[in-house]
Amino acid sequence: MRKLISTGSPFEKTAGYSRAVVQGDWCFVSGTTGYDYATMTMPDTVEAQTRNCLATIAKALAEGGFDLADVVRARYYIIDQAHVDVVFPILGEAFGDIRPAATMIVCQLNKPEMKIEIEVTALRRTE
Repeated sequence: MRKLISTGSPFEKTAGYSRAVVQGDWCFVSGTTGYDYATMTMPDTVEAQTRNCLATIAKALAEGGFDLADVVRARYYIIDQAHVDVVFPILGEAFGDIRPAATMIVCQLNKPEMKIEIEVTALRRTE
């Protein structure tokens, strides 16, 4: 059975995507930026944006019956190589014991205020 998860972000409807899609034992979370979806505001710092990304992802996973410990793949997109050493400790707080396969790419994001985007894939643990 397929379940679509939304944050209520206007971007989801406009661009035609779900925050996450649960299919069987898998949960695919779309690229998530640092917006606070309750207020539709974006913090200025990459640290705050990273924490918002992780909170939004954790909430989407929970709604699908998963948690961060189920994450098996993570992709990080940042706009500046200087942000690597800034976000690594924050990512380590979230994923240090989980240690998913991960990739970090320096690139341009969709809006100038976006400094990081995080995408994850989770597999429901059977043990």
